Amino acid sequence: MNAKPTALNRAELDNFPLPSPKAEDKNDKGRILVVAGSAEVPGAALLCSIAAMRAGSGKLQIATDIHAAQALGVSIPEARILGFDQGRDGGLAATAVEGICELAEQADAVVAGPGIAPGKVNKKLVQGLCSTGTPLILDAELLRVLSGCRRDIARADSPILLPHAGEMAELLDVAERQVQEDPLAAGRECSRRYDAVTLVKGRQSHAVAPDGRAWLYTGGSPGLAVSGSGDVLAGIVGGLKARGAEALTALLWGVWLHGEAGARLGKPVGHVGFLARELPGEIPALLAS
Repeated sequence: MNAKPTALNRAELDNFPLPSPKAEDKNDKGRILVVAGSAEVPGAALLCSIAAMRAGSGKLQIATDIHAAQALGVSIPEARILGFDQGRDGGLAATAVEGICELAEQADAVVAGPGIAPGKVNKKLVQGLCSTGTPLILDAELLRVLSGCRRDIARADSPILLPHAGEMAELLDVAERQVQEDPLAAGRECSRRYDAVTLVKGRQSHAVAPDGRAWLYTGGSPGLAVSGSGDVLAGIVGGLKARGAEALTALLWGVWLHGEAGARLGKPVGHVGFLARELPGEIPALLAS
């Protein structure tokens, strides 16, 4: 398919309505599991989790490195925090996989990858999460092992992939320059190869469905190019998916909400210097608009 991408704006999103909010019980609003954070980057789990809640998810659980668990418990009193042992290589221990997958089976959506340390267990973790049947959003370090898990990701329920150019290059086994020169073609190939709704992150973001349809978001703010911004995006997408949105709907809304949150912050704060932690607070008002 060589068709040009559709502009991703608020009017286009009317074609992808979100599920109506539910108020009966926190479980009815969506249960999300965030598998994120490490001893060196515990904040990735915080940013992702807060964004998921701001997007409307009702119940939050975080599976993380044991060394990050205590700090996260204090920082996010809304969450149940589960700390898992660290392996000798600095990543999660092999014993963590079974426990994390058991948690995933009870969730409505799983966001996995932000801030996760490199480790030999990551491939087994992805394989296990793919087998749970729970909708899966993969980001950051867990994308780097996905090329060895193609059979597993094919069994996953409506997976969503959120790579930047470097991670996309690894997914496709090509040079990063090739992705940068034609991000749309890379996104379409990745979405087809892994049968997953895919985002190619960049100054202009391309969202692609496995059937080749594509959308281009050109809004946002230069301030979004800051540490932790991608973790917030993953959380927004995960929160919308946990609420019951279809995978493509969750991704399109997530990209727009993330970008427009940056644009809003750019007005009073300026387009350089705002922090990723400030983005989630903009989400509820944007959802209500």
